Amino acid sequence: MTDVTTTTITAAPTGPAANTSGSAARRPATDFHDLDRFLRLPRLSGLALSPDGTRLVTAVATLNGKGTAYATALWGIDTRGQAAATRLTRSAEGEAGAAFTATGDLLFTSARPVPDTDGGDDHVAALWSIPAAGGEARIVHSRPGGVGPVLTAADADVTVVRANVLPGAHDEAEDADLRAARKTATVSAILHAGYPVRFWDADLGPDEPRLFALEAGAAPGAGEKPMPGTTDAAAPTELRPITVGIGNGLMHAEQVISPDGATVLAGETVALARADLRNVLIRIDVATGEWVRLVEDADWDYAPGPISPDNTRAVVVRDRRTTPERAGQLQLMLLDLRTGQTSPLAHDWDRWGHPHAWLPDGSGVVVTADQDGRSPVFVIDVATSAVRQVTTDDAAYTDLVVGRDGAAYALQASYAHPAEPVRIDLTTGEVTGLRGPVTRSGLPGRLEEVRIAASDGTPLRAWLALPDAASSSAPAPLLLWIHGGPLSSWNSWSWRWCPWLLVARGYAVLLPDPALSTGYGQDFIQRGWGAWGDKPFTDLMEMTDAVVARDDVDDDRTAAMGGSFGGYMANWVAGHTDRFDAVVTHASLWALDNFARTTDMSLYWEKELSPAMTDANSPHHAVADIHTPVLVIHGDKDYRVPINEGLRLWYELLSRSGLAADEEGRSPHRFLYFPDENHWVLKPQHAKVWYGVVGAFLAEHVLGRKESLPTELGLTRAVAEEPAAEPGEESTVEAADG
Repeated sequence: MTDVTTTTITAAPTGPAANTSGSAARRPATDFHDLDRFLRLPRLSGLALSPDGTRLVTAVATLNGKGTAYATALWGIDTRGQAAATRLTRSAEGEAGAAFTATGDLLFTSARPVPDTDGGDDHVAALWSIPAAGGEARIVHSRPGGVGPVLTAADADVTVVRANVLPGAHDEAEDADLRAARKTATVSAILHAGYPVRFWDADLGPDEPRLFALEAGAAPGAGEKPMPGTTDAAAPTELRPITVGIGNGLMHAEQVISPDGATVLAGETVALARADLRNVLIRIDVATGEWVRLVEDADWDYAPGPISPDNTRAVVVRDRRTTPERAGQLQLMLLDLRTGQTSPLAHDWDRWGHPHAWLPDGSGVVVTADQDGRSPVFVIDVATSAVRQVTTDDAAYTDLVVGRDGAAYALQASYAHPAEPVRIDLTTGEVTGLRGPVTRSGLPGRLEEVRIAASDGTPLRAWLALPDAASSSAPAPLLLWIHGGPLSSWNSWSWRWCPWLLVARGYAVLLPDPALSTGYGQDFIQRGWGAWGDKPFTDLMEMTDAVVARDDVDDDRTAAMGGSFGGYMANWVAGHTDRFDAVVTHASLWALDNFARTTDMSLYWEKELSPAMTDANSPHHAVADIHTPVLVIHGDKDYRVPINEGLRLWYELLSRSGLAADEEGRSPHRFLYFPDENHWVLKPQHAKVWYGVVGAFLAEHVLGRKESLPTELGLTRAVAEEPAAEPGEESTVEAADG
């Protein structure tokens, strides 16, 4: 038998104390035992640091009164960890994109109504500001096409705005006229001349992204009204274009601004022959609007990273263009912004680094990287390429910012808790929890880490979340949950894919990282490249074998589930083993030849999905061997894995599988279809239906019992609810409103 190593994981002690009381045996019902309570839990995202280093701003999403959407508000956090968090904004439309100017003003975007206007019905985002001295938010700039993310310089009063413009417009007035004409004529048609035409869940066009410098405009003349939402004393603003002639090159690009505000480093997507694209780097002079391509390479795509404190260099990320035989690879490079010359940075480090910030003295760069089911913080010495790991806990760190004093701040999360704000000492690695807006909710079970060796000797690992009651006398049924990507890892909390909701139902949930997962080195990715049904599948099965051999896991009651690539793998599992009692497949790839040509980014997938790979690894070839009940889930607005995949899978399950519909049209398979959801299921009411249907399907086929389906489906009659279990301490948004 394969040697198995398990480690019990405890929640990081750096964050706010969990809302738990009593021993595990006496633990009351948690937020995860009730979907309504779970959906009401607030969620943090993003961090911005004030110039003086005393305040962080984060976004907190909370469920609206109807339970149909999340509204996001901005909250301030004391970096010293002393004062309680304070709410900074409040509107039904919510706020996003927080960024501090060099003078301490807080900029953000919001579709909240603009004062002194009729409001209209477009609900487009405008740029707003809260002055450094405090007070009410005021409108900075609004336009019919809306305003997107903003870039602010650290050392200069320079702001760059991203906004979409119709290509036929030469200025803002023409853009407004063209938009009004389309709206009046109720025209939604888009004429494309290139590829792609859509991305993830959004139709591209007819407008295109541009960058603008935000500048003071001419004061209103005598008798003229000030800009809507401002006072007579407020300086008007205008947008000066700085990317004229770039076409649609910024459609997938990121941008960064230098500390002195003189330069923007941006990615540009360049069209190539045969519907291919290449990502290059351009340097934009903010003062003149002149831009030039600095870096382009036939074998690598490039993305911008942070610019050094002295404004001369940037850390950039290059991504090797794949072939059917060779996996992609991320590498860091140092870019000289004056000459365009690049040099390797830490290429001997076998991780995919994501740069966040420079150290204040310019000697190093702070990065994060997937590693061994975590995502630690690292510092890379730019002179020697030496890599030093800073954090050593079981967490993943995101949204990392560094102050002028060298203190770092980030959101810390793990499978033991969702994102929480922390301060990180980059010298000692000490992590200190801050007083954030949200308190931690108690979990319905325990978290362990499992390590084994695959049959070829490759080390494998997984997270295993178990109910507290799981034991040798009461083994828990197992749910194998396969991650998407495939170039990703189970390494942090997910509100959308939350294992604790299934743990609360009594399942042990296995979250393994098979071949193709990130955080284990380039060879680990390569061993599954172009062979999805080989090592990724055998890794999953060997990890499952090891876990069901435990006496607290039930080998006779098992299921497999996954979304996106995880859904592909769930389909492959269904056709290549009968060991599971049920399979749940969400937004899944079924017929690879069809998928590769109808997905939003065929140019990417066809680089790996050669005809030979497609034929050898397409799950639809094994449909006749599927003898396991399958729950198919798909959203019609999914452009990454188009709905045709789900429709074909559903038809072939009923017509060709080993559990095809009988003479009366009956089948154990089910299809949960969302006409207005995309690759994910984002609407709260639909997430509730998703988990309700999944739970009922698993209960029927794994546990052998019937559970009620969500009444919102209209399949069952609503009945009076039983009194809720005694609640535990609920997670709350704490602190005083500001």
